[in-house]
Amino acid sequence: MNLSEAKTLGLKFPDRKRVGRGIGSGTGKTSGRGHKGAKARSGWSSRIGWEGGQMPIYRRVPKRGFNNKNFEKVYTVVNVRDLEAFDAGATVDLAAVLQKGLTSQARHSELFKVLGDGDLSKAVTVRAHAVTASAREKIEKAGGSVELIETKQMRPKFVAKDGTARKPGVPRRRRSGATAPDTAGGQ
Repeated sequence: MNLSEAKTLGLKFPDRKRVGRGIGSGTGKTSGRGHKGAKARSGWSSRIGWEGGQMPIYRRVPKRGFNNKNFEKVYTVVNVRDLEAFDAGATVDLAAVLQKGLTSQARHSELFKVLGDGDLSKAVTVRAHAVTASAREKIEKAGGSVELIETKQMRPKFVAKDGTARKPGVPRRRRSGATAPDTAGGQ
C-alpha cells in the first residue's frame, strides 16, 4: 500500500502535482518540461496536425479523384414540434420556416426536411423535400398533409452549370473570344 494513496481517503480529486519546488521534490528545476524549446515555454499548446513547421501530412497527400462529398445532400431540418408555431391550415415550406425564425438555413442548402421529434396538434400542409416516417405519421394524425417536392438531379460541385466537367482544382479556361495581347508588333 502506498501511504500517499491512503491519505486521499478515497477523494475524487487528489492533490495537484506541485512543480518547481526544489530538486528534492522530483519535479524541480525544469518542472518536468525538459530543456528549452517551444514546449518548455509558457503559453505553448499543440494544434491537431501540427508537425513543428514541417509540411503536414494532410497537405502532402494529393487529393484527387472521386469523393462522395461532392454529391452529398445537405438539408435544412425542422422537427414536428416546431410546426406548432404555425396556424391551423397553414402551408409550411422552407421559406415559411425561415421567415418564422425556427431555424437558420444550412449552408448551400435549398433542401428542406422534417424530422419526427415532438408532437403536433394542428392540421398543417407540409411541403418538403424529405419527411421521416414518424413525422409523416404525426402530421397526418393531426389532420394535416405532406407534399413531397421532387429534388432535381444532384451535380458534383466541380461541374459547371452548362454541364461541362472540370477536374477538381483546375481553373476555368478563358472565354473563347478572349485572346492574348499582341507582343510581336510595334517595331
